[in-house]
Amino acid sequence: MFYNSTRNSNVKVNSAEAITQGISVDGGLFVPESIPQLTLDEIKAIADMTYADRAAYIFAKYLTDFTEAEIHHCTDNAYSTKNFENDSIAEIAHLFDGTYMLELWHGPTCAFKDMALQILPYFLTTSAKKIKLDKKIVILVATSGDTGKAALEGFKDVEGTSILVFYPEDGVSPMQKRQMKTQEGSNVGVCAIKGNFDDCQNGVKAIFTNDEVKKVLDDNGMIFSSANSINWGRLVPQVVYYISAYAELVKDNEIKLGEKINIVVPTGNFGNILAAYYAKHMGIPVNKLICASNINNVLTDFINTGVYDRNRNFYTTVSPSMDILISSNLERLLYLMTDRNDSLIRDWFGKLASEGKYEVSDDVKAKLKDEFSAGFCDDDQTKSTIHSIFDKYSYTCDTHTAVAVKVYKDYKETTGDNTKTVIASTASPYKFSVAVLEALEGKNSDIDEYDKVSRIAELSNIPVPAALADLKNKPERFNDVIDKANQKDYVLKTLGI
Repeated sequence: MFYNSTRNSNVKVNSAEAITQGISVDGGLFVPESIPQLTLDEIKAIADMTYADRAAYIFAKYLTDFTEAEIHHCTDNAYSTKNFENDSIAEIAHLFDGTYMLELWHGPTCAFKDMALQILPYFLTTSAKKIKLDKKIVILVATSGDTGKAALEGFKDVEGTSILVFYPEDGVSPMQKRQMKTQEGSNVGVCAIKGNFDDCQNGVKAIFTNDEVKKVLDDNGMIFSSANSINWGRLVPQVVYYISAYAELVKDNEIKLGEKINIVVPTGNFGNILAAYYAKHMGIPVNKLICASNINNVLTDFINTGVYDRNRNFYTTVSPSMDILISSNLERLLYLMTDRNDSLIRDWFGKLASEGKYEVSDDVKAKLKDEFSAGFCDDDQTKSTIHSIFDKYSYTCDTHTAVAVKVYKDYKETTGDNTKTVIASTASPYKFSVAVLEALEGKNSDIDEYDKVSRIAELSNIPVPAALADLKNKPERFNDVIDKANQKDYVLKTLGI
C-alpha cells in the first residue's frame, strides 16, 4: 500500500514515510492509493478478537510495510488496561431502542483523541526506525482542546521526540486548559494563541510548509511531524473503532451481520466522520453518515449546498472542540469524491486560502447528498439535550455528544429513518463541567470548577476519572500567550534554535 498527496497524485510514499512526514511537501494530505476491503466473514471473525487484535488486523491492510510483529508491538502497548479503563477500550452504551452510544473517552485524557494518540507515538517511532531517520522528531499540534492534551500525554518523554501544542486562549474549556497547563514530561511544551483554532491550525500548517524553517531544523538535526489528524497515523486508528463497534453489535446480537446502521459524529475538523466514511467503504454496512455541528455550521452548509464558505462569524461555544471554520480532513474526502483529481483539489483549496470560499462540482454535490446528512444546534439546544437525556434515560453526556444526539433526533423526525444508529460519544462530561452542570440543574452556579465536578458526580453516579480529579493539586507549568503572527519564532525559540 502506497500513499498519494491530495495535491499531487504523482507523490508515492509508503506508510512509514507518510506517518513520519505528517503532511506532504506540497501542502497536501496523504491518502492511501486504495481503500482495502473487509468481507462480512472477516467482520464476523473480528467480532471474536480483542480490541488490540481487531486494530492489528485492520492496520495490516494499510501499513503493509510494517511487519506483523511491529504492528502488534504498537497495538498491544497502546490498547491495554494500563491506558484504558477496561478491556473493551471503546465501550457501547444503549441509550434508547436501536440507538447506541460509542463511548470513546475511557482513555487517559477522557476524550476520543486517546483512541488514536495512544498509538501514534508507537507508529511514529517505529516508522522512524524503518526509514532509518536519525533526526529528532518535532511534533507540532494545533488543538481546539482535546487533541492537545491527548498528544501531550501520548508523546511525553518518548525518546527522540519533542512536542509543542498551540491552543486558542479563550477557545477551550477550563478543564481542557488546566490539563494542558499542568502537563508533565521533559519534552513537552504548551502555548496559547490570541485567536481561534483556525489561527492555530493555519500557523502550524504554514510552519510545516516553510522551506526556510525546515532547513533550519534540518541543520540542527530535527524534522517536523504532526499529531493532528492531518497525519494519516492519527486518522487510521479512528477507522478501527467504527469497524469494531459494528462487529461488537453483531456479536451482542443487537444487529444481524450485513444489517445497515447509521453513524452520527459530532465533528469540526472532519477527521472523525471521515474515519467512519473509510470504515463504510472498507465494507461495514452503513446507511447514512450524519455530520453534527454546533453553531459554527460551515460543514452543515457545505454538505447541504456544496458551497464551503468560511467567511462568516466565528462563535465560541460550550462544545469548543467543534469551534472550527476550516475543516482540514474535508480535503481527503473531496480527493476521493473527485476520483483523485489533484488539480481540482489545488483549485478549490487555493480558493479557500485566497477567497475563503469554494464550490464543488454537481457530481460531488450528488455524492455528498448520497453519503451524508448534516445538521447543527446552538448552545441552548445542546444544554437542553443534555438535560432531557439525563431526565429520560439517566445518562449524562458531554456537550459535543449532546450536539450529535440533537442532530440525530432532528434527522429521525425529518426522515422517519428507523435504522439502528451508533452515536460517537467523544468526551467525558467532566471535561465540560460548567456547561454540563448548568444543563443538568437548569441554572448557573458560582461554585468553583472542582466543586462542579463533584456535584455532577452526585447527580450522575459516574465516577470522576482520576486523571481529572488529580488536576486540582497539580502545578501549572505552561502559561505563555502569544500573538498568532509569532508562532514560527516561538517554535524556533522553544527548540533552542
